Amino acid sequence: MSTTLNENLLLAVPLAPLAGSLIAGLFGKAVGRAGAHSVTILGVAISFILSAIVFFDVLNGASFNATVYEWLTVGKLKFEVGFLVDSLTAMMMCVVTFVSLMVHIYTIGYMADDDGYQRFFSYISLFTFSMLMLVMSNNFLQLFFGWEAVGLVSYLLIGFYFTRESAIYANMKAFIVNRVGDFGFILGIGLLLAFAGSMNYGDVFAKSHELASLNFPGTSWGLLTVACICLFIGAMGKSAQFPLHVWLPDSMEGPTPISALIHAATMVTAGIFMVTRMSPLFELSDTALSFVMVIGAITALFMGFLGIIQNDIKRVVAYSTLSQLGYMTVALGASAYSVAVFHLMTHAFFKALLFLGAGSVIIGMHHDQDIRNMGGLRKYMPITWITSLVGSLALIGTPFFSGFYSKDSIIDAVKLSHLPGSGFAYFAVVASVFVTALYSFRMYFLVFHGEERFRNPKHPESPMGAEAAAHAAHGHDDHGHGHDAHGHGHDDHGHAHEPHETPWVVWLPLVLLAIPSVVIGAIGIGPMIYGDFFQHGVAFDKVIFIGENHEALHEMAEEFHGWAAMGLHSVSGLPVWLALAGVVVAWFLYLVRPDLPAVIKRAFGPIYTLLDNKYYMDKINEIVFAKGAVAIGRGLWKEGDVVVIDGIVNGSARFIGWFASVIRFLQSGYIYHYAFAMIIGMLGLLTLFVTLGGK
Repeated sequence: MSTTLNENLLLAVPLAPLAGSLIAGLFGKAVGRAGAHSVTILGVAISFILSAIVFFDVLNGASFNATVYEWLTVGKLKFEVGFLVDSLTAMMMCVVTFVSLMVHIYTIGYMADDDGYQRFFSYISLFTFSMLMLVMSNNFLQLFFGWEAVGLVSYLLIGFYFTRESAIYANMKAFIVNRVGDFGFILGIGLLLAFAGSMNYGDVFAKSHELASLNFPGTSWGLLTVACICLFIGAMGKSAQFPLHVWLPDSMEGPTPISALIHAATMVTAGIFMVTRMSPLFELSDTALSFVMVIGAITALFMGFLGIIQNDIKRVVAYSTLSQLGYMTVALGASAYSVAVFHLMTHAFFKALLFLGAGSVIIGMHHDQDIRNMGGLRKYMPITWITSLVGSLALIGTPFFSGFYSKDSIIDAVKLSHLPGSGFAYFAVVASVFVTALYSFRMYFLVFHGEERFRNPKHPESPMGAEAAAHAAHGHDDHGHGHDAHGHGHDDHGHAHEPHETPWVVWLPLVLLAIPSVVIGAIGIGPMIYGDFFQHGVAFDKVIFIGENHEALHEMAEEFHGWAAMGLHSVSGLPVWLALAGVVVAWFLYLVRPDLPAVIKRAFGPIYTLLDNKYYMDKINEIVFAKGAVAIGRGLWKEGDVVVIDGIVNGSARFIGWFASVIRFLQSGYIYHYAFAMIIGMLGLLTLFVTLGGK
């Protein structure tokens, strides 16, 4: 029997991290380092435990969809804070809080010697609060609040090392690109508000078919199509879809823990969650779905290519995130919302694992991030090695690992789609399987196997990110070892330090994330894609969300005979062999014949240059959009501000001055002049009253 969840319990979920953030941020000096990490970890741990309780309550039939606080009422329009908790929300709450908890624990070791220790803990707890408010919202106002809050905190975290120009550039880039997407997002919300008359999800969804019958004013375009595309433009910014993806690789300027939090469980998944929540609207516009699918396909394939040539360990994982977000977006376009959310969940665990593993490697390498200076770390960092291998196997879709079940399901759903663009999307996601395996195991082999290149690094000129440079500025790694300006550790005699396994507060989160990276796919695929998981709690349109009206998911369900059978059957499919081919090619190129990559690079010079310049998207943005924005701003300043606004202000001032100069002549100082004026005024008033009285 359905029950209503406790409102106070739900309030405690986002407020616990917020309380920890405020204490660490406002009273950081008073509570000290230990106090800052203790209070924030406690807050996130409480949030995770309560989220788990909510999750099991929802599976047992509980739900919540109500206003918690009414902020403002304008006529019939209400601005409210409210929660909508169903199985989708409960799952997101658990993923966000668990990954955040792992990141908090990991940060104790990773940021041990950083001067901004308390500030960092305050920021990541605030990030967790913002994401929880976003996923728990039941109205567009609160959704927009959480949407902007995660953008603001990401700005603070990407630019954490604010004395570095590269960090300042990166956080401004992220902030501005997201504002472009958010402009479309707020236009979409405004359209729905204007024509539905409400900001509550339930009210808008109830009028979805009515909205679908309307045209955008003055055009023949469907109103819902325009609104959905505008909403998705917001998702393109947050979830880094082409061409609004340019901010995400540069976000690596922030410390590694926040890279894991942004890329795995919070900011970049917000767009995927939002489109999933808006599925009753998107389902009524094939045009919007095709647009979503094609954008996702471009992102999945072409961002994966960029990962092949990266040498910074964090940037390889960052481009992997872009590609995997493309997979999720393609699934949304194919109306396979449950499949997209399933991949969101599995990806959160193995991507957080890969980022935190990369951070562990960076610590072990004394803050050198260039994979060309690594090699043979397996025997020095066994826990980091095995957990990173698990994450890499999950990422490439190895059978029986979590990523396999979600990636294969996306490929199957796209293959069965009949929307315009589905053919290209299917090619893109299948080709991306090989590309993903190639760049993932290129990184894995260069870092953990082969020659121990850290003994004689050949790339000391490699540029460091702000993170490594900041540690270099301190002159110490996380264990107090000195290192040079390039991050290469040296003792007093100039000999390189041996790489070392990281402290338990760093490797424990890796182990805890490796477990779901293996098992969560097998556990979740049955109920989440083919079962009744998304029927629990509030479901505005169960038929749409669980795919009962989609042939693709029907056909997939007929062929699904359990997680074990799916894993065994995969050996006859193309994706598994493409992944294996990618691993073999990476092994051959980087372990057997490490001389060949340089030959290939010379042979395909123009293509390498194109990839190295990231398709020139940054330059296009700087020349076309940045300079265009400056020109528009200058025009608005000169014509709008100087001519119109200043003209009105200065003109009114001049008019008042002129009027005062005229009136001044009447102020003679003689009493008989004033008496005469009073008599004339009284006669005028009497005449007016008599005239009005006569009428």
